[in-house]
Amino acid sequence: MRIRATTVAVSGVLALSALAVPAAQAAGGSSYSPSGLAKLAQAHQGTAGRSAYTASTAADAGAPYALDLSFSNVQVNKGKPIVAGTTTHGTFPVTYTVTHGADVDIHADDFLMDVEIYRGTTIDDAANELFGVDWPSCTDTSTTTASCKGTIDVYADEQLSNADATSWKAFGFAIALNGQDPTGDDWSKIGYAEQDKLATTKLQRLSKLTVNAAPEPVKKGKTITVTGKLSRANWDDGQYHGYATQSVRLQFRKKNSSTYTNVKGIKSSSTGTLKTTTKATVDGYYRFSFVGTSTTPAVNATGDYVDVK
Repeated sequence: MRIRATTVAVSGVLALSALAVPAAQAAGGSSYSPSGLAKLAQAHQGTAGRSAYTASTAADAGAPYALDLSFSNVQVNKGKPIVAGTTTHGTFPVTYTVTHGADVDIHADDFLMDVEIYRGTTIDDAANELFGVDWPSCTDTSTTTASCKGTIDVYADEQLSNADATSWKAFGFAIALNGQDPTGDDWSKIGYAEQDKLATTKLQRLSKLTVNAAPEPVKKGKTITVTGKLSRANWDDGQYHGYATQSVRLQFRKKNSSTYTNVKGIKSSSTGTLKTTTKATVDGYYRFSFVGTSTTPAVNATGDYVDVK
């Protein structure tokens, strides 16, 4: 297991408290977080933006050599958006292919590799980053290729704000420590590779939808009133709030049918509430259906049964 963190502060003296992970919990025995090591490696490369190291500080320990490794076929959450509520922990799969030189041992105890996601134009200006609690696992498909599986772990109450409901990019890195101590040994003996913009994914705010049809039972041909509410997660305050002025469809399915059909379209109020009327003709279920937006997934209410006399 790895620590959960979105940023790691690195200065002229490495902030070990920010990077440390219980060694027994990290795959391969690593005692560093993935983002922390990536930032540290970039600092020694002289890359600006991911670290508070100065170029001269990085140069003192040398620059890492270019590791012969690349990422391809990256897919985050099977190509589907990552949807998060307000408090629940979500784990989402990441799969990819790694191609490497014959002299690169990706299974070494001190070889570290990961694909994480970030929000921003490039990884250097990332406004937020997410990665997996556990290190990925890789299965060799040849002497120079491997199929890898990792995760993205999301703790919405600790990591997300409403601004994060947008498109994210995938970033991959690999570090071959080769027995070196990254806090003090010669970085010229440490290999490093990174690739940006490997794939894209979306983060969306979980939506909820309710429905109630009344009166129940009702005489055939009489009017029933259908009410409900469309709401979605607010990552800024950890609550669910009504989703205003959104198009929602009232749908109906007969008692012995499995298919809903559209009855009419309405819009949610300024507080997300829904209200409309329709004529009762036969026994069946009424529900509201929301098609979703770029920031909020589609959702269907659980059908409410109406007995027509």
